[in-house]
Amino acid sequence: MSIHDADALIAAYLESLQVERNASPRTVEAYSSDLAQFSDWLERQSYDIAALTYRNLRGFLGELDRARYSRRTIARKLSAVRSFFVFLVERGVVAGSPADVVATPKLPTRLPVIASAETIAALIEAPDASTPGGLRDRAILELLYAGGLRVSELTGLDVGDVDFAQGQVRVLGKGSKERIIPIHRIACQRISEYVSSGRPKLNKQDESALFLNRLGGRLSADGVRRLMKRYLQITGSAQALSPHALRHSFATHMLEAGADLRSVQELLGHVALSTTQIYTHLSTQRLQDVHKNAHPRG
Repeated sequence: MSIHDADALIAAYLESLQVERNASPRTVEAYSSDLAQFSDWLERQSYDIAALTYRNLRGFLGELDRARYSRRTIARKLSAVRSFFVFLVERGVVAGSPADVVATPKLPTRLPVIASAETIAALIEAPDASTPGGLRDRAILELLYAGGLRVSELTGLDVGDVDFAQGQVRVLGKGSKERIIPIHRIACQRISEYVSSGRPKLNKQDESALFLNRLGGRLSADGVRRLMKRYLQITGSAQALSPHALRHSFATHMLEAGADLRSVQELLGHVALSTTQIYTHLSTQRLQDVHKNAHPRG
């Protein structure tokens, strides 16, 4: 089997990611980049992909390590290769995956960034609510923190996804899984003010999206990141917060206020409880810091 066959197999795999598994464009792009690097390595080593061994594959990881890639990046590239070989096994191209016995590099623990309630309150109040864009931005920031939404879930919302009477929004999460998220009264009010007074002035295309850009189209995730960066500068915050940091803050603040882990898991749309448990560790660490700083003998 030639390297050209490997390239064709990679192309078929990427197509299956899009069509069969409904992967996001960002995921497909990342896998495409990682597997292109893997393909280049196969060509340089003159390896037959159908006869690749785990020792050969360890050589690929060794090359990445010598090139000073971080452990996290190496782990991501190995994950892409591992997923590709699962596809090859399913299609009968190879009998087994050499990646099955290759250990993933041990990753350093990276805790999510959490903002204080005061920092978030200042951020939410930063937009100028006398303008359509300001009403939109205030509603966006309020909703991100009120419901712990992923930025892709927020930009995917349509007007009909907000139930003002019940105080909830319907979002489409990872894997096209739908969930209902309750939101508090203030968030409902801010969204209602935007829908009634701000959105009509932005809606130039008869667009169904809840949050619109200045041209009247659906606001992008990058657009949300840019507006959040702008308001952080306005508030003078020293923290480099992303929209996802509001999701992390939502989960941590909910647990600190007494919410149970299973409820927070459902609100966040996590499949595994272990994913949500990192916020328990954060809450415990914060309590330890408070105790150490406040106790007379700390």
